[in-house]
Amino acid sequence: MTLAEIGQPSSGAFGPGLDPGQQLSQGQTQFFIPATASLAERRPRTLKHDDSFAVFDHSGDAIAGPGSPEGLYHRDTRHLSHFYLTLAGLRPILLSSALRDDNLMLTCDLTNPDFPGADGRRAVEHDLIHVRRTRFLWQGAVYERLTLRNFDTETQNVQLDLHFAADFADLFEIRGMTRLRRGEMQAPVVGAADVLLGYTGRDDRDRFTHIQFEPAPDLLSENHAQFRVTVAPGKRCTIFLRVACAPVETRAESLSVQLLRALREAMQASRQARARSARIRSSNDLFNEVSSRSFADIAMLSTDTAHGPYPYAGIPWFSTVFGRDALITAWEMLWIDPALARGVLGYLAAHQATGFDAAADAEPGKILHEVRHGEMAELGEVPFRHYYGSIDSTPLFVMLAGAYWERTGDTDFIRSIAPQIEAALSWIDDHGDRDGDGFVEYGRMTDQGLQNQGWKDSHDSIFHADGSIARGPIALAEVQAYVYGAWEAASRMHDAMGDAARATLYRDRAAGMRERFDAAFFDPQLGTYVLALDGEKRPCCVRSSNAGHVLLTGLAFEHRAESVVRTLMAPASFSGWGIRTIASTEARYNPMSYHNGSIWPHDNALIAAGFARYGFRREASQIFEGMFAAATYVDLMRLPELFCGFPRRRSQGPTFYPVACSPQAWSAATPLSLLQSCLGIRFDIGAGTIALCNPILPSFLQGLHIGRLRLGEGSVELGLDRIGDTVVVRPISRQGDVRIISMA
Repeated sequence: MTLAEIGQPSSGAFGPGLDPGQQLSQGQTQFFIPATASLAERRPRTLKHDDSFAVFDHSGDAIAGPGSPEGLYHRDTRHLSHFYLTLAGLRPILLSSALRDDNLMLTCDLTNPDFPGADGRRAVEHDLIHVRRTRFLWQGAVYERLTLRNFDTETQNVQLDLHFAADFADLFEIRGMTRLRRGEMQAPVVGAADVLLGYTGRDDRDRFTHIQFEPAPDLLSENHAQFRVTVAPGKRCTIFLRVACAPVETRAESLSVQLLRALREAMQASRQARARSARIRSSNDLFNEVSSRSFADIAMLSTDTAHGPYPYAGIPWFSTVFGRDALITAWEMLWIDPALARGVLGYLAAHQATGFDAAADAEPGKILHEVRHGEMAELGEVPFRHYYGSIDSTPLFVMLAGAYWERTGDTDFIRSIAPQIEAALSWIDDHGDRDGDGFVEYGRMTDQGLQNQGWKDSHDSIFHADGSIARGPIALAEVQAYVYGAWEAASRMHDAMGDAARATLYRDRAAGMRERFDAAFFDPQLGTYVLALDGEKRPCCVRSSNAGHVLLTGLAFEHRAESVVRTLMAPASFSGWGIRTIASTEARYNPMSYHNGSIWPHDNALIAAGFARYGFRREASQIFEGMFAAATYVDLMRLPELFCGFPRRRSQGPTFYPVACSPQAWSAATPLSLLQSCLGIRFDIGAGTIALCNPILPSFLQGLHIGRLRLGEGSVELGLDRIGDTVVVRPISRQGDVRIISMA
């Protein structure tokens, strides 16, 4: 079978009829993701380590074709665009496909179809040859052990073919952008047991894919390896291969030995990452699977940096540094893994903007939105090399710094990033509030930047009641809540460090924001806060999930909370699975849209935390129950980036969004964040206490066990049991000077 026969376009992934050696990028202001096919439909299997990730189908193949995200990527470039296994020229039959619970290894079990003979009759019956593909990703290379076992009573001669290609496409090309010029492919170098493919980009960088085999194939070309193997009854034949995103030096030891060493290193690193966080077990086996996958996804998505672990946003489109996503993920995980917050804060502090750059939407003190390393970013064809077009990352940075300090008491670290915290607070004053009205607004500096710069960044996500698009500069409801949270955090940190004047300054600013915000944003007719104020200070009178974030930081007056909660939990907003981004009563409601009626797990986690803050813990548990139920219908028990906002129906799962990332960091952290909201866990490092305030357990949990929950140098182990409407907290053990308090 040729590449063309299995969907590989002759010009690679550069668009129909386009010569990849000709072009310049077409200007596109919104960097959309084409929904040419559903990712869920292909049941993708993902692997990641540091700056590399891979997406394969359920059989372990990467099928090239327009819109396909499959392949091996390194630093935003696809190094393997096609990888296709056949037996006797036919695709094997899938038996099963599974990731290890820790996401470290993909195993695909396959078997042979009927093999036709020369006379057209069946030569070999199906299900006699078992093929197991065992694969992992480590330090920029995919390692695979491919084993054939013959279950026939006769010796079998099997032809195994691997077709491969590397298009070296930039991630933004794969996401749908058209380039008018590309670099040049290098001449392939074919050895006896390896192939080196290369590409020289217009950024003058060479990129390589090195494919190695053991034993040497019987035939090897620049895009095809063929093995002719003889397998006796009951015997096995094993082939090892490595696909590396750089040339690999020849070594004396065999590829199989290198594979085993790399696997040991990968397993050790996985264990060390998992050892940082608390352990959770419950009475519900399904929830145990959901929470285990959450921990595993966070560990896989986290990349080790010089500042500590940093959770990349999601696969396939966002496997890189994002400011907002990482800050929220780290906040969700703070109660069980504070090291994640420290890594995020350290990295973002080191990459804070120090000057003005209109193309990058950068201003002094502003915190990153996104970092990209691909050819298009290096050339400026997309603005995301170091891009700062996020209105909420900066106040979220200060919020997380305050929360991390209160959780850990790590004053030395906070002092080390104090200049960056002060610069972020100055940005809020000097650049965030564009017109001096006391609210923080956004507006891009060039037409190449993101049009909307809150977390709902679709071009049509901010609108008025009649559906008309709001014109900027735009002040989002949740951004004002984050600013309030940042000022509150700054006040507490300055208080602790002995700067009473600065503490009072930020406390007063927060109090002033409360009055100002309530007057401008609360709409009695809606029963909740408006979505935003447009550039003319007209309110966008839309019922949206953004209002729930106002509760998160305590910006809402106490007497407003019940109305906000009631509105968000009404059927127009709460689908049964979770709270929609906008209510079904609104003009632009579409349950299949990205931001106008869909359900985002992280959004619900933040809303539930806001509910719990104001004492609405039972409503928080309803959100938890909906999210857990949705996860049980999803492949691998993994909450995706988002799903469609259709109403929940009895005995049916949620409707999936076609191009949602999975795994996605802030979605992976959602079940763990929801658990904290229901339990009301609070940490007091000064008093050495872990308090559970009015804890409740959702209906699907009868009991819960939390181990290795750390506070300072100590840790505790505790159990919780639901007896009727009451949750009994049972201290089991403790190490160090830390106490558990249960508060009614």
